[in-house]
Order: sequence, then C-alpha cells, then structure tokens
Amino acid sequence: MGARAVLAASGGGHLAQLVRLESRLPWPLDEVTWFTFDTPQSRSVLADRHVVHADYAAPRDAAAVLRNTRLAGRLLRSGTFDVVVSTGASVALSILPLAAMRGLGAHYVESAARAEGPSVTGRILRYAPRVRTYCQYPEWAGGNWVFAGSVFDGFASEVRGSRSVSRVTVTVGSQAGYGFRSLISRLVDILPDGVEVIWQTGSTDVAGLGVEPRPSIPAAELVAHMVDSDVVVAHAGVGSALAALEAGRCPVLVPRRKSRAEHVDDHQVQVAEHLEQRGLALCREPDRLCWADLEAAAALRVSEVPGAPPLRLAGRAGGPEA
Repeated sequence: MGARAVLAASGGGHLAQLVRLESRLPWPLDEVTWFTFDTPQSRSVLADRHVVHADYAAPRDAAAVLRNTRLAGRLLRSGTFDVVVSTGASVALSILPLAAMRGLGAHYVESAARAEGPSVTGRILRYAPRVRTYCQYPEWAGGNWVFAGSVFDGFASEVRGSRSVSRVTVTVGSQAGYGFRSLISRLVDILPDGVEVIWQTGSTDVAGLGVEPRPSIPAAELVAHMVDSDVVVAHAGVGSALAALEAGRCPVLVPRRKSRAEHVDDHQVQVAEHLEQRGLALCREPDRLCWADLEAAAALRVSEVPGAPPLRLAGRAGGPEA
C-alpha cells in the first residue's frame, strides 16, 4: 500500500521544486494533498490536484506563519496521513513540526536556492524534534543535514550550433515587493530592433522603458513562450531556471542582489553560479550582460536524461523513527 502524503511549499521556486521532485520520492504514493498558496502558478501547475490553500506569506512574515500553523493543524486533523514533505519556505515551519508531533514522517528538503548553507527556515527546523532535514548540495551535508540529491539532476546540455535570435522570453518572477529594473533596462539597451520579446515583469516598475509588461503569466503559458523562444533571460530564481530547463533552453540567469534592494539576500548568485558550473546556464550581472551572451545561450540545447535517482530520504514514509 502506498503512502498518504501532504506536499507543502510556498510559491515560486519552492513549489516548482516540489512538483518536480514528487516523482522522485522514495515511496509509492496513494493519495497526495498539496498545501500551498493560492496563486496563478499553483492554479496552473496543480490543476485537477487536491489542494488546500495556505495564506500568502511574504518573506519572514511571522504572523502569516502562525496563521498557516492553524490551517495546517486543521488539514492534518482532517484526514489520515503518513508523511509530510516540504521544500519550504515558511509553509514548512507551519506544518512540519505539527506533523512530527502527530507521529508522521516529517521531511524538509532545503531549497536548491541554498548552495552554501541552510535558509532561515532550515536553521529553525534543524532543531525541531523528529523533523528530518536534507540538502541538495553535498558540499554542506553533515550533522543534521543529509544530502538528498538535486532537483537539477537529470538535465544535460549540448551545443546545437549557432542560432539566430529573433524571439526572447524574459521572466523576473512575481514575488511582491521586489522589482528587477536593472535587468529590464539593460535588456532594453542591448536588444536589437525587430526582436520579439515576452516581458514577465513581476513587481518591476518599467515606466519609461517602452516595454509591454505582464506582471504575471500562468505557468503553462510561460513555458510555452519559452519553448517558442530562441533564448530565455531570467532572474536566478529556482522556479524560473527549472521552467527554462524543462522547456529545453539554457537560460541566461541574472541574479538579483540585496545591495540593489532586489531580494532579501544574495542566494540567487549561488544558484546562477552553480547552474553555470553544471553547464546548464550562463550567469551574468546586469551591467555585463550583452547580446553575444544571448546568442551563446541560444546555441545550447538542454534535454532531460532518463533515470534521475530517487531522493535519498531516510526510512519509510510514516512514523517518527521511520
């Protein structure tokens, strides 16, 4: 008999990772309930799935964590579950300690955005009794952290020859409160006339830049644009990077910087550099980005290699000592 699972994640890259990792969980699943925010992304990627919505939580919003703890408690009492798996962020704080207290398997897989050490959520959960903690980079495994494998396992790139660039998809994510004008304005400067561009602009103020902004694009539509484009330029969010890779594109990743008030920290630098080392992306800063970078990325094709290994999650699905 398979496990009855709750898969819990905040939006953006956290949800994108868990959706991709679901098929690599080490146990067969009979029933899956998703616990995540109600967003265009979740409505798109979890269509026809059983979803319980958490309240939206901005980064480091303690009040929202408490509200979602109450919602998580109701969810866990509403059915018979064996295991809860989360890729963060704050939603993990709300549900995993409760799951462990109820004797369920409680597994926290740190985001691939954290290449050098755990997030705030991870640093808290490492001390939560009976919550198992995992990382996606072997370099910092040890102690409470077990290397589980990476969401980027199973991708490979190859040169497909030079390719002209006539269509570009640009995506900077949709997290509220953090624009990325430095990237948008740089692209406006370097893109030749006649190039067709899809601009997914999130919270970015694009006044005076002459672009046609779309703050949010449904996930399926965005991937379709990526497939139809010659190249993808994106912020170095894990969700955007995964979408580009799944579309067969080697993205040009431009990391947001805390110093420019583009994010709460500089973890996107780690993501972009790691993917460049794997040969799965080009990493560039806004002021160094040039047209030749887009042409170089367009010459690469990304494919999925069969046989990505199951996640190395400890024990069975259920029970505090599983």
